Amino acid sequence: MKRGVKNSALNMPDGMLYIVATPIGNLSDISQRSLETLKSADCILCEDTRVTRKLLARFDIETETLSFHQHSSLNKIEQIIEMLSSGKSLALATDAGTPGISDPGGKLVEAVVRELPYVNIVPIPGPSAIMSALSISGFWADSFVFLGFPPHKKGRETWFKNLQNHESVIVFYESVHRVKNCLERVSDLCPDRPMILARELTKKFETIYRGTASGILNELPLDETKGEFVVVLDRTR
Repeated sequence: MKRGVKNSALNMPDGMLYIVATPIGNLSDISQRSLETLKSADCILCEDTRVTRKLLARFDIETETLSFHQHSSLNKIEQIIEMLSSGKSLALATDAGTPGISDPGGKLVEAVVRELPYVNIVPIPGPSAIMSALSISGFWADSFVFLGFPPHKKGRETWFKNLQNHESVIVFYESVHRVKNCLERVSDLCPDRPMILARELTKKFETIYRGTASGILNELPLDETKGEFVVVLDRTR
């Protein structure tokens, strides 16, 4: 694999940007390589510093942290670009899972690729809610499409109607506040399509619901449901 090329014309040192996967719930799932990277980096870029600091405290890591989230300004990206330009080693971590997948990390990586082509961007793989849900689905997933989160309001109905256009396995996320509406939409539009609804993956109250959307809707205790959800729809048959 070709490595980054040092920008000798500008006499700039090579910075490093590590994309570090962190646990999606169970802190024991973090890899040794992730821990070593978080410990050795000059600074950790966090979606929420409070969440990441809990992880760091668990493993006695005292690396400096800096917030980077969906509301971060262009000035924050410029600050990070400057840190990398000066040769800093930075680790990007999301609240849970792999950065850049349905979170603001992708925006930063895009900027680094564009502005600092000589900086090495290194993946540190690990937990992923998408792959975890797929692995237990029982569906033949030689191909699948990941759709992130459905829109909250504008475009939501159209988004669900478009599910019918995908013949392969579909994976997406949904929040606790909209999961009932999600199941109702899928039940109306894809009534016979097998699916799983994975709640709180790897956590104490992990629960996997299997069946059709209408069946899961009847089974799910929506009045007391909490947590985060991954939806996997089987391919059309």
